[in-house]
Amino acid sequence: MMIRPPLFAPVALFLAATPALAEMPPGVSQFTLDNGLEAVVIEDHRAPVVVQMVWYKIGAADEQEGKSGIAHYLEHLMFKGTDKRAPGELFRILTANGGMGNAFTNYDFTSYFERIASDRLPLVMEMEADRMQNLRIGEDDWQAERQVVLEERSQTTDSSPDEQFAEERSAVQFYNHPYRRPIIGWRQEVEALTREDAIAWYDNYYAPNNAVLVIAGDVTPERARELAQEYYGPIPAKPDVARKPRPQEPVQYSARRIERSDPRVAQPVMIRTVLAPERNPGDQKMAAALTVLAELLAGSAQTSVLTHDLVLPGTALSVSAYYDGLTVDPTMFGLSMIPAQGVSNADAEAALDAALDKFLAKGPDAAQLERVKTQLRAAQIYSQDSAHGRAYEYGQGLSVGLGIEDVNDWPAILDAVTPDDIRAAAKLVLENPANVTGWLMPADPGTAEAGAQPASADAMPVPANSGETE
Repeated sequence: MMIRPPLFAPVALFLAATPALAEMPPGVSQFTLDNGLEAVVIEDHRAPVVVQMVWYKIGAADEQEGKSGIAHYLEHLMFKGTDKRAPGELFRILTANGGMGNAFTNYDFTSYFERIASDRLPLVMEMEADRMQNLRIGEDDWQAERQVVLEERSQTTDSSPDEQFAEERSAVQFYNHPYRRPIIGWRQEVEALTREDAIAWYDNYYAPNNAVLVIAGDVTPERARELAQEYYGPIPAKPDVARKPRPQEPVQYSARRIERSDPRVAQPVMIRTVLAPERNPGDQKMAAALTVLAELLAGSAQTSVLTHDLVLPGTALSVSAYYDGLTVDPTMFGLSMIPAQGVSNADAEAALDAALDKFLAKGPDAAQLERVKTQLRAAQIYSQDSAHGRAYEYGQGLSVGLGIEDVNDWPAILDAVTPDDIRAAAKLVLENPANVTGWLMPADPGTAEAGAQPASADAMPVPANSGETE
């Protein structure tokens, strides 16, 4: 089903003590098959388990106007069987062998993954390669699965004021870019999707030369390459599968405001977003500064500027900041705040603006910046325990157009962020007048429905959000 990440999800923490740029980390290797399939192997023998991920460089932002949701719809249909396997058989085989698998759709990519005992890696490679080229969409399957997607939208979006508000804010933030559309698709357009639409999407974009294979865990580079060649190597490349140019965002000049009231909302929440640059090959310095800035403004209670200025004095219950530069095109930098009881929305917003103005005037405290970096380094050390997490890091990076050297360089680039870099990043996103400020409020602030779930400052969707199929 569709699982949206937290709206102000933790900042991507890929920081390590790296002495020089462009060094391949121990245990990480890369190769490319003759048919164009890129592969990354992350060797980790601590447990006899392996993760396989296949990332297609195509997502919801690449959809044709009027066909929103087709990327996510096909993700569902990829589990409906092939010429060799009946619908649902892939899951049954995985379960019978003690493994698990899933998939998720993003604006910029679609990914399928399995985790299983390492001696069964050939099994999951064979199954994934099979559906890369032999998907079968039956006459009955496509309509039933389209209804599943519509039910998913009902449960995760149409029944949630948070998610409905997120869709509206994205549509306001982006004038022209397809990041304005929901990944799951607009309901009326999903209702009109057909079997032919799904087959065309599959035929046009699902190919080894439009995919990234990541194998992480108990496997050697030699064995991974041997198996990749055996199962994926025979699949022919397809012509003209590269991502087509997308409509781009014009220069934005004006601030916009949006308000929504709903009886299911227990307390007001403010979310403000502004366009921000993404990470690009060989050019990640600003993205690194924005990443650190988000953590500096609203990370931990010990180092967060806005926690100190808003939460501790009792003006706000919580504050959050969000930035994720792993996108193909410009993304969003966002702030969120829940006012404290008895503080008006106007006073809370004025206090936030004053705190941001103070930060812009003074810049970051050098000692505070170093504490944030120390926390990021520690988080990176802990992240090395997850084979799936490391596979995700490389898969997402390569699927949005970065090279493996860019993924490897990222920790050192983060570590090199200076106070001047933070000032430049803050000026870029905090002084930009073309922001979107949204307030989601109870329909009647004094009589919100009993049992209503509070609007969450940790639930702001951004262009990197995704869905999973179960």
